Amino acid sequence: MSERRDTHARPQRVAVVTGTRAEFGLLTPVMRAIEAHPRLELRTIVTGSHLLGPAFTSADVERLFPIDAEVPMQRDGASGRLEDAAALGRGIERMAPILAELRPDWVIVLGDRIEALAGATAASVGGVPVGHVHGGDRAEGIADESIRHAITKLAHVHFAATDQSAERIARMGEDAWRIHTVGSPAIDGLTGIEPLSDEAFEELGSPRAVFLTHPEHADDETERLRTLGLLSGLLPRFGSRLLCLHPNFDAGREGVLRAIEEMGAREGLVVRDHLVRETFIGLLRRLARDGGAMIGNSSAGLIEAAALGLPVVDVGARQAGRERPGNVIHADGAHDLADALERALSMDRRSIEHPYGDGGAGERIAGAIDTLSGRDRGALLRKRCVY
Repeated sequence: MSERRDTHARPQRVAVVTGTRAEFGLLTPVMRAIEAHPRLELRTIVTGSHLLGPAFTSADVERLFPIDAEVPMQRDGASGRLEDAAALGRGIERMAPILAELRPDWVIVLGDRIEALAGATAASVGGVPVGHVHGGDRAEGIADESIRHAITKLAHVHFAATDQSAERIARMGEDAWRIHTVGSPAIDGLTGIEPLSDEAFEELGSPRAVFLTHPEHADDETERLRTLGLLSGLLPRFGSRLLCLHPNFDAGREGVLRAIEEMGAREGLVVRDHLVRETFIGLLRRLARDGGAMIGNSSAGLIEAAALGLPVVDVGARQAGRERPGNVIHADGAHDLADALERALSMDRRSIEHPYGDGGAGERIAGAIDTLSGRDRGALLRKRCVY
């Protein structure tokens, strides 16, 4: 396939779709690299839970980047698998006129959520090249695994976080030239974030651990009971110095929230609906320094926490299949939580390694987009399974 780069051609417009607080933290270094690149122009599309209360995290996006478009998908107070399906439909329908207006040369999505699927579907069907960050991972979630691999087949270029993920993408029949192992952008910039100051740490209750669990496969009441069981198992060790963060907006969220609110009110726990990424990473770094831990089922426990040397107890099946660095101890549920926590807190933190790269993912992604923009567009858009 021939290179046809004209260095004087107009900059390539790269639209980044962000739908959640966590995924935006990973996309930020990618967006900064695109913004800084002399031949790329950033466009920002905000959707998903960014537009929902109480956090309204679109403000976090706007603090760093101009927002070019908003695409409402979910509805406040509406949850469940079928509501997610309806939100996906709204996202695709509303994304199409936005793409017509912005006329991007690329659309970039990350991960495995319905917001990414909506952006990838609208762009791929609409004839816009799609770049997918963190494709090829395994993480069971609710429908995460299926959505992630569906995006892989919609995407035209893959920015894998690890060698294993890149190999998995290749085994799905994708051309080798489309696959780029860049590392995880979650690692980018971590070294520049200091541990929380004493004042900021005290505002969060001077926690000895942070609890962040998302819904799994259950209804609200089952999620409530599961979360109560976990919190009951953590209180003997941490007491009121357990910081609880709100879950994401998957089905079952209301049950998790009710458990946190019930236990928080009874035991005097500090509860926060959202921490901006700098504060969240500063908290994890402080906990790593002071002998703390993270408990729950967030991917941050397996990626960012690993890079920071923070021990993590990963509970349940949500992250089943994801590569597990040396900082992670698994617990099936509340019944084996105490043993897992003891092992996590006593581990040798000096030996923790991770497979997620060296912190240069954003610049590698921007560079690859620039290089690939010189290829024949028709050949870029045409896909064929290689086996």
